[in-house]
Amino acid sequence: MSDLSNKKCIPCEGGVIPFDISEIHKYQKKVDGWDIVKNKNDIHFLNKKFIFKNFIESQKFINFVSKISEEEGHHPDIKFGWGYAEIEITTHAIKGLSENDFILASKIDQINQL
Repeated sequence: MSDLSNKKCIPCEGGVIPFDISEIHKYQKKVDGWDIVKNKNDIHFLNKKFIFKNFIESQKFINFVSKISEEEGHHPDIKFGWGYAEIEITTHAIKGLSENDFILASKIDQINQL
């Protein structure tokens, strides 16, 4: 696992340039299994789907994600249901990816290893 999980997200209120595609790919190598997705507005996101045994396990995972997101001050978009959770991360203030997104992804991956 990368050293990203030891870092803290830095508040971002804009004025920072989002990562370009080469920087995105460099950081993508530091997180496990996160896809890079671009929406119709050309905004890049990190996306990952997690699989669980049932609804309760999915909900427990989402509760952990919520706790970490609050601690980091960086909040992903979350979709979950019976046996799955899907997380989408971007830095909304800059309409793209920053180091914060990869830090949060790394911390979320650690939950799944508990």
